[in-house]
Amino acid sequence: MLAAARIAAQRASLGHSAHSFRHNQRAFLATSTTDSWKPGKSVHGYTVVESRHIKELELDAIRLKHDKTGAEHLHIARDDSNNVFGVGFATPPENSAGVPHILEHTTLCGSRSYPVRDPFFKMLNRSMATFMNAYTASDYTLYPFSTTNPVDYKNLRNVYMDAAFFPHLRELDFKQEGWRLEHENPNDKESPIVFKGIVYNEMKGQMADAGYLFYSKMQQYMFPGTTYAHNSGGDPANITDLTHAELVHFHKTHYHPSNARFYTYGNFPLEESLETINSKLQEFSPITPPSAEKIVTPFESPRRVALTCPIDPMSSPDKQTKMSVSFLTNKATDTFDGFGLRILSDLLTDGHASPMYKALIESNLGSEYSANTGYDSSTMVSSLAFGVQGMKAEDIAKVEETITDVLKKVHQEGVDPKRIEAIVHQMELGQKHKTSFFGMSLMQGLSSGWFNGCNPVDLLELNKNIERLKSEIATGPFFQNLISKYLLNNPHKLVFTMTPSPDYGAEVAANETTRLMGKTSVLTNADKEAIYQQGQALLKNQEKVEDVSCLPTLKVDDISKKAKTFSLEHSAVSSVPVQWRPTSTNGITYFRGISVISGLTPEQKQYLPLFTDSLTSLGTQKRTMSEIDDEIRLYTGGIRVSPFLSTSHSSIDRTEEGVSFSSYCLDRNQDRMYDLLGSLVRETNFDNVDKLRTLIQGNASALSNSVADSGHIFARTNAGSHLTPAGQASELYGGMSQVQFMNALSQKEDLSEVSQRLKEIAALAIKRSSLRLALTCGDDQMSSNEKIVEQFISRLDATPVDAVAQAAFTPSYENSFFELPYGINFTAKCLRGVPYTHEDGAKLQILASLMSNLYLHREIREKNGAYGGGAGYAPTGGLFSFYSYRDPSPQKTLSTYQDSVRWVLDRPDFTDQELAEAKLSIFQRMDAPVSAAEEGMVVFTEGITDEMRQIRREQLLKVTSTDVKEVALRYLLDQQSSHCILGDKQK
Repeated sequence: MLAAARIAAQRASLGHSAHSFRHNQRAFLATSTTDSWKPGKSVHGYTVVESRHIKELELDAIRLKHDKTGAEHLHIARDDSNNVFGVGFATPPENSAGVPHILEHTTLCGSRSYPVRDPFFKMLNRSMATFMNAYTASDYTLYPFSTTNPVDYKNLRNVYMDAAFFPHLRELDFKQEGWRLEHENPNDKESPIVFKGIVYNEMKGQMADAGYLFYSKMQQYMFPGTTYAHNSGGDPANITDLTHAELVHFHKTHYHPSNARFYTYGNFPLEESLETINSKLQEFSPITPPSAEKIVTPFESPRRVALTCPIDPMSSPDKQTKMSVSFLTNKATDTFDGFGLRILSDLLTDGHASPMYKALIESNLGSEYSANTGYDSSTMVSSLAFGVQGMKAEDIAKVEETITDVLKKVHQEGVDPKRIEAIVHQMELGQKHKTSFFGMSLMQGLSSGWFNGCNPVDLLELNKNIERLKSEIATGPFFQNLISKYLLNNPHKLVFTMTPSPDYGAEVAANETTRLMGKTSVLTNADKEAIYQQGQALLKNQEKVEDVSCLPTLKVDDISKKAKTFSLEHSAVSSVPVQWRPTSTNGITYFRGISVISGLTPEQKQYLPLFTDSLTSLGTQKRTMSEIDDEIRLYTGGIRVSPFLSTSHSSIDRTEEGVSFSSYCLDRNQDRMYDLLGSLVRETNFDNVDKLRTLIQGNASALSNSVADSGHIFARTNAGSHLTPAGQASELYGGMSQVQFMNALSQKEDLSEVSQRLKEIAALAIKRSSLRLALTCGDDQMSSNEKIVEQFISRLDATPVDAVAQAAFTPSYENSFFELPYGINFTAKCLRGVPYTHEDGAKLQILASLMSNLYLHREIREKNGAYGGGAGYAPTGGLFSFYSYRDPSPQKTLSTYQDSVRWVLDRPDFTDQELAEAKLSIFQRMDAPVSAAEEGMVVFTEGITDEMRQIRREQLLKVTSTDVKEVALRYLLDQQSSHCILGDKQK
């Protein structure tokens, strides 16, 4: 895929990655890595280039080079069972036809040792991988996976390497994944010939995402004459120029070991990996990898570019302009300058106290930052940008002037030392914070720099950079010098603007029509017959029943029969229930609270997300949010407050709703964390209408922008909103209803009524009698936490809360359509299921997996050209759902949902292997590693006990073919449902 969070992945900051380690790591490393992997050592066709212990991250980094081909290899040795493998290639594009992206898809459609149509998707269900994917960045393509199972690791490594180095790259696969001309109905020669293709439709949707469109177009104008002036994902206007021959040539020249970088991480033996990889690479001879222009010729003077974009029908029409001011900064290899600029970017933009936030957002010049705001190291020469969206077109000059004024002021007055200290604290906390996907996030943070000439080991040494930073600050105006060098006196500056045009969508559609006519108008009868026959061949290929026995697989027996449990303790502090998870946390205390609120009206529920955001945005009667925000960053890992919603494990018509709040801190800062939490939940100033307006406008803008990227989630939420109380609440909290509600609030001049509604909710929320808490900490910190928690509770409202009986819920079955200018669609259909403790829940889970993998993937993605689609069953929510993502034919997809049920009932029994794969796909999610902060949270939030989880596990393991057919008949065939479509106006 083109990474779903492509911008975030490309701009991943090592300095802000979540780092963790285990106490016994040092002994593991001392005996297994640096002592035995000295530079110059030869092993299995590799030579060790360097080996370095990174104390602050408690890991050993070993850099090697393949003797024959020159392939680079970075191994991170760390006592972490969630092992990672990745292979990547430098893939700088020469145009915007999307060859790196389409090649990424096509390599995964069968290879020399695994000659099946889509081994990648089939392996998703034959392993216990904790992560499997591939993604295309601006100038490289990466194929990573992670797993805790050694056999699984070897299986997936073989499949990934064979796909990357020995793919079939068949023309039919190129046409399916990339683009093709085909009859709208492949079986009807009289139906019109149209453009089809998975990547083609994916990128139509991607280019409709306002944030992505702004970022990608800005980058092209920021780096003219370089590879970055092209869209590596592919612009639909150019994708239809790409040929199969060009794709094959690109693979031959770019997917070669001499152009490759391998990444391994975890506690599996390095020697075994090297031996296996070397055996695959031996048949290659070294080549000189193709070069690409990555260094832009610096501008002699600032440039201005103004483009148009689509109108957002959900937002205020006079505040849809986006603009940014971008500056060319350091080369990737100038790692310390990059470190300093990343911190400078945070100092200028991050948080309520930052000067850009105050000047641009708090002033209501814009609703939120532009998508490219911040330090971007995804290119050979990095950039730093400041901008806003949700602004008036007449304010463009004012925004540019404001940005310049902020830079001049900071250059003159310097940076508050307390804010620098807060950032260093966040880095220290980040090193200790345990996460379950550290190895994968580390790889993402390193990749761009590594592919652009950095020594990746240098990028790991955070403390060295911190110490140098302190020295630079002590000896001179470090950040002022960066501002002077890279910002105020830099002629390579781009002022980039996008204003909405009512004709934008029509122009894009007209362009597609013109391109299509250009190709179809010259077709001969023989050409048309060839197109028809190609469509028939593709259908036949998609329908073909394949022998997949060549693919490795785990077995059901590889699934643990016992659910993993965590030792929990329970007590009451001042009559408030507290769940304790005593464990090794590396000196961190994790805190979470849930306050149940009963009897909220639908209107109050719509206000609840705004209420929870207000607690960390408005400040208190005594202190501004800027002051509080500085302390939050200085003493905690952040404070998060959000609506809480849980469905009863025994009835899908009963819910628990309220507010969830959480934070974590170094043990030495426990008192500070609880003081900050307490002041926010007790003293938030809901009369601060200026900050409230800023918050509302930012939330409205962010919600509207998220629909284009996550439309399938919004469609599914809306379709489910009619079926259960939790579905109804989810729609009010975060569905299209919330999008429309927030946009309506953003256009209100008088916010006094809004303020009053928030006060009403505050009077109901976070009271002692409706509260329960959960703490995860070291054994030696339980006593200190208990004392401070008691003080925290003592300051909360002790007024008893009368429980309000939950109103009876009656399902309704309604269909919805939201017209949005995306040129592509999202669909969903939902049906009622059963509660968590019902034995049919496990059968419905297996059924959803079978339908997705064996039918819906083929029909919706391969045949219909949607980027994605499938079925899912929510074990706790009790809804069975279908969905499609970036879908060109939504009505056809709705029919496919219905056809899939008949397919289940009419086909022969599912085989043991098919059932095994469905079970593996479910257990890989159930058994994925969790961070220390999440251990025991299922029982705390959902009330699902270890015994219930074990019963569910046993139910899943014993599901049969008869079981899934029975539940398909009982819950899906001819049952009432609701569906929702987001996208183009339906014909």
